[in-house]
Amino acid sequence: MSDISGKVGLVTGAGSGIGRATALAFAQGGASVAVLDIDESTAAETTEMIRKDGGEALTVTVDIADERSVQAAVARTVTAYGGLDFAVNNAGMASHHRRLDEMTLSEFERVVHVNLAGTFLCMKYELPLLKGGGAIVNIASNGGLYAIPTAPAYVAAKHGIIGLTKVAAVDYAPDNIRVNAVCPGPTHTAGLEKVAAGTDMIARQEAITPLGRLATPEEVAAAAVWLCSDAASYVTGIAMSVDGGRRA
Repeated sequence: MSDISGKVGLVTGAGSGIGRATALAFAQGGASVAVLDIDESTAAETTEMIRKDGGEALTVTVDIADERSVQAAVARTVTAYGGLDFAVNNAGMASHHRRLDEMTLSEFERVVHVNLAGTFLCMKYELPLLKGGGAIVNIASNGGLYAIPTAPAYVAAKHGIIGLTKVAAVDYAPDNIRVNAVCPGPTHTAGLEKVAAGTDMIARQEAITPLGRLATPEEVAAAAVWLCSDAASYVTGIAMSVDGGRRA
């Protein structure tokens, strides 16, 4: 059983999609959650959803690509709640779909900086506050395990996140800190629906998924909650696919 009652944590990119579902799931389990997002209005919506359901949440604006912003956001969480038991680093950005030689250097650097350096910055300021125990989950992607055609920057960044996860898992194991990654396959979010509008993209993705459908944000969130709970106390350094059998 994933008992996270009484724990304190933060979720980045929690204003929508997987991040919102994750923040809601932790709060429903009895955790106090700092809802971090670059968009204050959507983060506030998530916070209000949690509070209406009787949970405890705090809205914190953050730009994970900016070190001072990340440092301040993590510090605000700890000041408000008195500590940090878990962190889910979900925020990131999609990439232009084009072949490598068609990308500009600035496009490549932007995607890698937000996704990879942004995750690094979050971990940099979260890890010292978790000493003596705690857990981090980085939301990567199945694109961190294999190629997604015409997404070189995104795939490179997500592979990098898994690498960071593994190194941190080994380095911080003596402090009883666990670090894992969740690698979702295509997930049915409002953002995906917007991208797929007017196409058969979702149907095609479902057709090549053994379970015959896309993941829901709540199913990805459940994996993050489990990995942060004591039920996963001997699990660290893994990249867990939540993809309906796609990797198999």
